Amino acid sequence: MKIGIIGAGGIASKMAATIKAIDGMENYAIASRSLEKAEQFKKQQGFQKAYGSYEELCQDTNVDLVYIATPHSEHYKNMELALKYHKPVLCEKAFTANAKQAEDIISRFETSGVFLTEAIWTRYMPSRKTLDNLLASGLIGEPYLIYASLCYPIKNHARLVDPALAGGALLDVGVYPINFASMAFSSFPTNIYASCTLSETKVDETDTLIFDFPNNKKAVLAASMDGPSDRRGIIYGTKGYIEVININNTERIDVFDPLHNLIQSIKVPFGISGYEWELFACSEALKENKLECPEMTHKDTLKIMKVLDECRRQMGIIYPFEKE
Repeated sequence: MKIGIIGAGGIASKMAATIKAIDGMENYAIASRSLEKAEQFKKQQGFQKAYGSYEELCQDTNVDLVYIATPHSEHYKNMELALKYHKPVLCEKAFTANAKQAEDIISRFETSGVFLTEAIWTRYMPSRKTLDNLLASGLIGEPYLIYASLCYPIKNHARLVDPALAGGALLDVGVYPINFASMAFSSFPTNIYASCTLSETKVDETDTLIFDFPNNKKAVLAASMDGPSDRRGIIYGTKGYIEVININNTERIDVFDPLHNLIQSIKVPFGISGYEWELFACSEALKENKLECPEMTHKDTLKIMKVLDECRRQMGIIYPFEKE
């Protein structure tokens, strides 16, 4: 599978290094708005082609899958461009800047019969199945409450404080605790209570989220780009609880009984980088002529985008391009 990458930033470098380590996949083409940057990336990562425009990459008939690694604000038009040339797409999270964009582009890909999926890696990792199996086993009884946080000291990154690029903690790191809760409860929130602290540029720096889920289940979530957190997720059940060490890239899953005794500890093996699982899923889906990956369906992507929209509505955050 020859893969073309749109955007030559940090996450593109990690993906390229991952592709290089997978048999049957190839770093074929890289595109940047700067040909010089694309050429440099090509040389560093061992690509065959470098393009100074995204359209040139999409026009290349040898590209089997386009991976979009640009800022959130650019995803919609990047996917639109790939669709113009009927290219299958793996698009980084957050999928789009808002649900309206997501609904439109998903509908158009489906109508055209072209594959499209969101690259939120935690949905594809083996640790998800491990956690699903633990919950299904009834070991902790009925889950009723989740706590999860994901915070990093990343507000010095220019992209993250730029509202024109859909910056802020929510779309960058907040998507992980939100997806964590939705996966653990196998549902989506029915009521949302969201607040944040705003940066000088009027993007969210620290977010606190309280979600009501069906069957009286609740989640208390936090995300921030101001500093670090323990990155843990805890699923409380009627007979015990599960603690997930690092919800962004799970390292270990610990199970406790009602008396706080550790009864099971599962160490999650480290693979290539964690990005490989979404690539494997895309490869399998394309072989089977699917239009989406079952790990992150279009329906689930759209539901998450609507949750993000409601959080931003309550926080009072509107991106400049949404006012136009």
